[in-house]
Formats: sequence, C-alpha cells, structure tokens
Amino acid sequence: MKFVDEVTIDVAAGNGGSGCASFRREKFIPFGGPDGGDGGRGGSVYAIGDRSLNTLIDFRYARRHEARNGEAGRGSDCNGAAAEDIVLRMPVGTIVRDVETDEIVAELLEPDQKVLLAKGGDGGFGNLHFKSSTNRAPRQKTPGWPGEAKTLKLELRVLADVGLLGQPNAGKSTLIAAVSNARPKIADYPFTTLYPNLGVVRVAPEKSFVMADIPGLIEGAAEGAGLGHQFLRHLQRTRVLLHLVDFAPLDEGVDPVAEAKAIVAELKKYDPELHAKPRWLVLNKVDMVPAGEREAKVKDFLKRFKWKGPVYVISGLTREGCEPLLRDLYEYVAAQKNAPIPEPDPRFDS
Repeated sequence: MKFVDEVTIDVAAGNGGSGCASFRREKFIPFGGPDGGDGGRGGSVYAIGDRSLNTLIDFRYARRHEARNGEAGRGSDCNGAAAEDIVLRMPVGTIVRDVETDEIVAELLEPDQKVLLAKGGDGGFGNLHFKSSTNRAPRQKTPGWPGEAKTLKLELRVLADVGLLGQPNAGKSTLIAAVSNARPKIADYPFTTLYPNLGVVRVAPEKSFVMADIPGLIEGAAEGAGLGHQFLRHLQRTRVLLHLVDFAPLDEGVDPVAEAKAIVAELKKYDPELHAKPRWLVLNKVDMVPAGEREAKVKDFLKRFKWKGPVYVISGLTREGCEPLLRDLYEYVAAQKNAPIPEPDPRFDS
C-alpha cells in the first residue's frame, strides 16, 4: 500500500431541522393551543485515532464527508429526530489543520481518542416553545441553525520510537527488514525507499519498540533536493535517531566520513532542534570489510568524524552486531517512555 501522509478533505456537519408552527385541531377541543415541535439536531463530524491504520490512503479517494440534516419538527408535540454523527477513523499521529485559519483542530496522539471536527447545527424552535401565559397562541417558529463546514488538511507524522537517518543505500531498509517484520523494497540503487516504512522490533516477549525508515538524505536536502526532506518531520516525535553510515561503499572514491558529515550538516541546516536530538552512530555493512582491518578503520573513522557519542558496528545483512544495538535501544526507549511528547514545531508546516 502506498504511504499517503498528506491529504486535504472537506467536512460538513448537518443543518438543524426547522421548528414547526402548528395548533391542536380535534373535535370538541376548540382551543387546543400550540403543538409544534422543535427541529432535530444535525449530525456532527468526529475523528478518532485507530491503531490499525498507518496511512491516509482512504481519504485520498473520499475527500467529501457530509453528515445528514436533522428532521423538521411536526405537530402533535413531535420533535424532529436528530441526525447520526459521522466518525472518521484516522491513523494515530494524524494532525488535523484548518486550511482557512491554519489552526490545528486536533492531534490524534492516542488510540480511540475522539475529537470534534465539525459541529452539527441545533434544531429550530417550534411554536410550542414560545407558549406562555401572555402568549397563548404563538405563531412564530425558528429555522434550524446551519452546521459547520470546513476544509481540513490531514498530516500524518509517524509515531516511532527510533528513526533511521542516512544517505541513500546506507542499508536502512536492510536493517529494518532484518530486525522487524517490515518488508520494504531493497535494491542496489539509491532512492529505493520512496515513503516511510514502520517496523515493530521485538527484543523479548512483551518488550518491543517501533522503528521508522525514511527515504535517504543527500547534500542539499535542506533546500529540497532528494526525497528525505519531505519526511523529516516524521523524525520529530522519535526518541532517538540512528545515523547509519555505509562503512564499505562500492565506489572507492566515496569517503564515508564526508558522507556522514554531509548528513549532519543538512540536518542542522534543516532544523537545529532535530539536530539536537539524541543520535547514535551505526557503521553498517561491516561484513564487506576484512576482519583484520575493521578495528583500524573504525578508529580512523571516529577520529576524523570527531564523534563522542554511542557507536555500533553492525551488518544489517548478516545481523552481526545487531543484538547489542537492539537491547540498548530498548533500554533507552523504555527509560524515555515517561518523557512528555514534544509540542508540534510550526517550522515543519511549510
């Protein structure tokens, strides 16, 4: 299924039903009095977070969502029936924004969280509503109130614990396929990944975390080059970033240190707060380096890269070195579970 993370929809709540102006007419009851009922409430439009959904593809093809109008009031003291509400199921992590005002209407951060998108109009009053001791035969009634109508932009920001960051062909898709049940497309050409992939990594029974793979970044990504810049906002809610580096590039003229520095520079240029997130260095494809040369190459890389944080040497293809990485990731994520979710950054809205 294609990953759809942005879509614009129209929602319209139902109008309230009109009130009724009626008088009781029965044999032997000459002054029955008013008996016009009120109109029914129009249907509202709600959104609810659904953990079983991971894309907005359903809203790509169904962009208009209208609730029914409330029924009009009738005589014999009968009020109109209220219309049923519409509930739109959206993936957890969806941000709903009003296109006209650019205000955030809702953020679905928890499963089964229900929020109001468009309120249905209230029903109008029948003449029975205006009956009083001084107005024994009221003839006035009111129409129903109109329901709200909005144009909304839905934006899905993946709620993952760990985000993969790196150049195209750094081995991100291979790693997430090796450690989870995700099956992204893997090939020997750049930009194989065209949309984010999510994978649940199970370290032990009842111990797991979510990993997100986004398209690779290239130099100039902050200015819009490549594909990865379109999905960098998905890394905003992650707790830790894994910076994957192709430790054994096929082209001998490619310097892994220069490639790694380019990614860090683009990340800082794009958003300093994203650059300040906890970031672990992962040297991938170590199976392509002879065993006797690995230690020297790793030391030379760290010295030239001037890296002081956590570093892991792995092979996503053979799973060499993956187990310690996954255990440490789970312990770190579990320790951060109680940390508050950061507020949305308006700089990502452009």
